[in-house]
Amino acid sequence: MSELDREETEILEAYEAGRLKRSKGAARTRMRHKAYAEAMSRKDARINIRLSSKDLRGLQKRALAEGTPYQTLVASILHKYVEGRLREQGG
Repeated sequence: MSELDREETEILEAYEAGRLKRSKGAARTRMRHKAYAEAMSRKDARINIRLSSKDLRGLQKRALAEGTPYQTLVASILHKYVEGRLREQGG
């Protein structure tokens, strides 16, 4: 396991001391993420796409921030689009 940074150490210590509380809606969030994981695990097709290296780096940065592989993030984005849950932000 890698070394923890200061913030991670503080979180771990708070958890071990029992000072952390679940956020409101934690159960709903957990179920939503479980559904995403199950949907993503049922992969039965493969695609190849070409992206600009700038877009790929952006996807990789976003995925790193979310703690997920970038391929999983791309699949999630496409899934949300197909399901009609991905919307453009108004400008």
